Amino acid sequence: MSSVQRLTTTDETERDAAVEAVTSAVRQGELVVIPTDTVYGIGADAFSHDAVNALLKAKGRGRQMPPPVLMSSVSTLEALASSIPDYARALAEKFWPGPLTLVLRQQASLMWDLGETRGTVAVRVPDDEVALAVIERTGPLAVSSANLSGHPAAQDADRAEEMLGEVVSVIVDAGPSRGGVASTIVDATGPVPRVLRRGAVSDEALTEVLEPLGLQLLDEG
Repeated sequence: MSSVQRLTTTDETERDAAVEAVTSAVRQGELVVIPTDTVYGIGADAFSHDAVNALLKAKGRGRQMPPPVLMSSVSTLEALASSIPDYARALAEKFWPGPLTLVLRQQASLMWDLGETRGTVAVRVPDDEVALAVIERTGPLAVSSANLSGHPAAQDADRAEEMLGEVVSVIVDAGPSRGGVASTIVDATGPVPRVLRRGAVSDEALTEVLEPLGLQLLDEG
């Protein structure tokens, strides 16, 4: 039987208790499931090598598929990324908190190991009060969709527990996902932005920000 602690967030007291439980688990190097503005995510301390490895193992993913990092505010960007293009800053200001993931050059001084990142980091600020409250306490979290590799991302706590209940310590049940669509991923490591994955932020919305800067959005292909 799973010994996972499952907590709801139906009122402020429950929410605070859930945030505290997740924060404590993360600080102990354990895995957690939290809601985000897209789908449910499995999270770990981004600076714990063992915890990140456990996250990848739990999902059945290799180091060649490093997890994104969730931050609590745009102001954290400078600490995690370097050589940030102006267009990336513009996209961050427009869409964060929200379902846009930016792939950037990581700060060389960071003492972490997210996998085979080739010197990059995928970052996002989620638009979810529980997720943000946790990250404000723990610092940046490595968070991937709460699912086994090859399966659809969990859109509620029940599905997350079915797939990951044996390997996580805490699951926060905040009801069905509000978004249900994965974040859009944009590669911002070069002079021109490239879409790596289409998701909740449309090409049209991205273009509205990029066109005034004289830039066009490139497709991965």
